[in-house]
Amino acid sequence: MITLATSPALAPGKAAPYVIAAYVVFLAIVLIYVAIMAKRLRSNERDLADLKREVEQRRSVEEEQRDRETVG
Repeated sequence: MITLATSPALAPGKAAPYVIAAYVVFLAIVLIYVAIMAKRLRSNERDLADLKREVEQRRSVEEEQRDRETVG
């Protein structure tokens, strides 16, 4: 255990750049992940809005057809 504490690889001044680099890489990965998920969410919301519009159009067409059948 003492050899680990005196190891030059674990010296605070020498390891700091690697620790900072690791945190930067991790942060970049998290930000990329969040951006991808936001893009997917926007796409899904757009698709859902299109589907809702299509359902409403079909309902209105069906209602018009029913009205024509009852009148005619």
